Amino acid sequence: MTAQPSVDPAAALFTGDDRSDYTARHLLVLEGLEAVRKRPGMYIGSTDGRGLMHCLWEIIDNSVDEALVGCCSAIEVELRDDGSVEVRDNGRGIPVDIEPKTKLSGVEVVMTRLHAGGKFGGGSYAATGGLHGVGASVVNALSSRLDVEVDRDGGTYAMSFRRGKPGEFAGAGPEGKFTEKSGLTKVKRVAKKVTGTRVRFWPDRQIFTKDAVVELTGLIERARQTAFLVPGLTISVVDGRADKARGADAELPREQSFCYAGGIGDFVDFLASDAGITDTLRLQGSGAFEETVPMLDELGHMTPTDVRRDLDVDVALRWGTGYDTNVRSFVNIITTPKGGTHVVGFERALVKVFNDQLRAVKLLKVNDDPIIKDDVLEGLTAVVTVRLAEPQFEGQTKEVLGTPAASKIVHDVISRTLKDFLTSSKRAEKQQARALLEKVAAASKTRLAARAHKEAQRRKNALESSTLPAKLADCRSEDVDRTELFIVEGDSALGTAKLARKSEFQALLPIRGKILNVQKAGVGEMLNNAECASIIQVIGAGSGRTFDVDAARYGKVIIMTDADVDGAHIRCLLLTLVYRYMKPLLDAGRVFAAVPPLHRIEISGQKEPVYTYSDAEMRRLLLDLEKKGKKYKTPQRYKGLGEMDADQLAETTMDPARRVLRRIRLDDAAAAESAFELLMGNDVAPRKEFIVDSAALLDRARIDV
Repeated sequence: MTAQPSVDPAAALFTGDDRSDYTARHLLVLEGLEAVRKRPGMYIGSTDGRGLMHCLWEIIDNSVDEALVGCCSAIEVELRDDGSVEVRDNGRGIPVDIEPKTKLSGVEVVMTRLHAGGKFGGGSYAATGGLHGVGASVVNALSSRLDVEVDRDGGTYAMSFRRGKPGEFAGAGPEGKFTEKSGLTKVKRVAKKVTGTRVRFWPDRQIFTKDAVVELTGLIERARQTAFLVPGLTISVVDGRADKARGADAELPREQSFCYAGGIGDFVDFLASDAGITDTLRLQGSGAFEETVPMLDELGHMTPTDVRRDLDVDVALRWGTGYDTNVRSFVNIITTPKGGTHVVGFERALVKVFNDQLRAVKLLKVNDDPIIKDDVLEGLTAVVTVRLAEPQFEGQTKEVLGTPAASKIVHDVISRTLKDFLTSSKRAEKQQARALLEKVAAASKTRLAARAHKEAQRRKNALESSTLPAKLADCRSEDVDRTELFIVEGDSALGTAKLARKSEFQALLPIRGKILNVQKAGVGEMLNNAECASIIQVIGAGSGRTFDVDAARYGKVIIMTDADVDGAHIRCLLLTLVYRYMKPLLDAGRVFAAVPPLHRIEISGQKEPVYTYSDAEMRRLLLDLEKKGKKYKTPQRYKGLGEMDADQLAETTMDPARRVLRRIRLDDAAAAESAFELLMGNDVAPRKEFIVDSAALLDRARIDV
């Protein structure tokens, strides 16, 4: 969470009459595909080469979905010299009959209507990559010209579009005269058994950058990958561009074709680059779960309905003698480069099964630390695939699977099948399993030894470089992943915090009141300031350009100040110091703000007191208690952390099991720097203007007087 000022700086943009000059006439309603052209990045990620490749794969994936249901055996992708790309398949063909609701042909509905397609229900596709019904229509909206030809029902039907609008072109390319016209044209008759779809599009240079081109290397790699994932499917790539247009791709063959019968097992063998400790294993299984989705009832209304979903898991993996990890994950053949719930379940299962088995065969003793994910992944090459109807992706670019149930089902399948391999009584598998377990155990010991050496060296360097402040109450642990540094406000709070902390891993550093405003001060003044120097010295990772986040002595830096205005001011000053001189800590998400309570309320008949964190929350609680007829003592207001008993401070603010921490992040560094400069910088005039303009927005009841 990014720390924000108590008053929104954006309010300063609306002054005087501007506030009343915001009416309905300022609202813009985007119809049809206009939204896609207005905000293309929302649908394809970017408008450079990556976005163009995403468009191409939206079209190709529609053909691959036909292959997944057994209706397509060949896909051909051709790069044309005029800048267009054509995708051809021998699938069933886009429906050409009239869709009842829109009175348009199936082709026109698919190509011009967002969230329209054959993948929302269960009748046409069981498991697909297309989910949102926006793929083809988005590509159409972002193309200066798109041509569709469909072989179906004994005929070839054709239709053209310009930037999403149907019509006819007088010439061959996108520059020809265009006349808007709805409806399909039947071009010729073909045999009824002949089916397929051909889509050719010219990327719109009003949308895409000048240097946005189809990267042939990436296309070939993805085509090969898809052929591995769909056994028996032939995918051909033809580069028909002139040599000059090919550029860096000139050394690659103009035609390549891929078809694999072994599926993801062959894929793992292709990806692996080291000698194998195990053979390529196939771990397969399935599970079912229920989810509530809106469904059309008999009256055409959307009704929440519990639907049973089947999820198939197919994983191929092998361990080699090397140290690199190569894990590819897919959902319905759509690659998920950033993982998701299926990968989480896969990794959790690996760690659990190996920990259990290593202890069972005594390679891990009772007091030994458990292995972690990195130990198991060392030398692993794996392809993780799941197939299910209507998976939940995070965003249209489908880089992360979000279906919650996938984690447990994948975990259960991998746990069961991998355990069978590791406990197999067959001679060959038994030998491989033993060698694998010894490799993982050795990786764990090497990691722990390296960490111990690194921690010892880190502490030694920090202690040798300077004497740590006497007021630092350090922790005993040297494990950076566990240790926490609390920067507390004042010696009174320090006394209570010492009794409340867990001294094994929680360190305390008190500061005196409000530290130097480093936004105004220079580097020299900052280093000469005792409080700032102590903080930098204790964290032990340097400052400014020389700051090394890996050298930090604590895994978490927690700012713990009073829950009042002064506490907020001190917290802001501390964050300014961190932002200016230790920014990598923020980037790494290692800076937190403690959230102490403001009130303590004892309720009659209730053993445990209730804590509230704002006046508004306290008032709501008291009103609720009065409505229920419950008696309570006069609320105790904490003026500072020092007024709390040690057990109260531990319970509410310091105990990791019960506390609330607010992570301070920098989602937008430029906006954060602007806010810091406005509130803490040298230029007084903008700050004064901000305060004057925002005064009317301030809730006077919040002023602590």
